[in-house]
Amino acid sequence: MPTSHPKKGNLLIAEPSLTGDVSFNRSIVLLAEHNTDGSVGFILNKPLQYTINDLVDDIKASFKVYNGGPVEQDNLYFIHKVPHLIEDSVEISNGIFWGGNFEKIVDLINNEMITKEDIRFFLGYSGWDSFQLDDELSSKSWIVSHNIYESDILLKSTTALWKEKMNELGGDYLLWSNAPENPALN
Repeated sequence: MPTSHPKKGNLLIAEPSLTGDVSFNRSIVLLAEHNTDGSVGFILNKPLQYTINDLVDDIKASFKVYNGGPVEQDNLYFIHKVPHLIEDSVEISNGIFWGGNFEKIVDLINNEMITKEDIRFFLGYSGWDSFQLDDELSSKSWIVSHNIYESDILLKSTTALWKEKMNELGGDYLLWSNAPENPALN
């Protein structure tokens, strides 16, 4: 369900016209923060070749790591749905939380108290300066949508999520849902 004004917890759906943008082509971004100072989000549908144990030796699990966005790609971030287990979490909305005590997360994962369905790790984040996102929305780079999945967004198939959102939007977007990622291959 599209909306015209972004807010924390919304999804940003990349318009099909963003084909030349390496970071955001066919991206779905969860907005973790949006205010007059700027916006922060995480790309939900761009898995990397890494697992968390490739990046953090102390973790004994192989949860997939995602490209969160082009900013600070040498830093690890995470969202989750288990704030009762992870202190210092900040609620994004509807049962999705950002950050928290990382040492506790390592222990919880290693003791199998957190599963890959509870948490998602990202290298980097997506960030916009004050009103930059508003400018991109004015130029029709993004569609703002409510997160109808709430905390179940972590269970959504990452590779098919953009196509699914195009189908939900209907109309002209239906054509884009089956178009190749690189239009030159059409």
